[in-house]
Amino acid sequence: MPVRIPVEIRPVSAADHAVWLPLWQGYQRFYMTEIPAETSEVTWQRFLDPQEPMFAALAWHEDQAIGLVHWLYHRSTWTVGDYCYLQDLFIGKDVRSSGIGRQLIEHVYTQAQAAGCSRVHWLTHETNSKAMLLYERIAQRSGFVQFRKLF
Repeated sequence: MPVRIPVEIRPVSAADHAVWLPLWQGYQRFYMTEIPAETSEVTWQRFLDPQEPMFAALAWHEDQAIGLVHWLYHRSTWTVGDYCYLQDLFIGKDVRSSGIGRQLIEHVYTQAQAAGCSRVHWLTHETNSKAMLLYERIAQRSGFVQFRKLF
């Protein structure tokens, strides 16, 4: 049975950029993509701006950031309450399968409920089968298939 690692989850602060960035880059490598540095910088500034509906938190263990989660709120035509889109979730490779992903998702659940959201939703790649084992225990599949057009 995997060892559960206790973590402290807290919102990012301006002082956290140097520990957030390597996790953010690790997330990009995991999905074999490269987000331009300018976009990452704008994203970081949005996390720090209280007027933005974008949020980030880090999971800390023994003074080390070992996971991140990003989420945002958006309107829906189906409900009065906003939806919460959990956009990014990443756990350092050495500490995966130790309960950190679940703790970060549950952190977002708590934040979304406090904000009056009607639901939390997210996407994952169809090949991310290990993560889906967790997701199927703590959420329901919607049955919807994503389509997109990039510009």
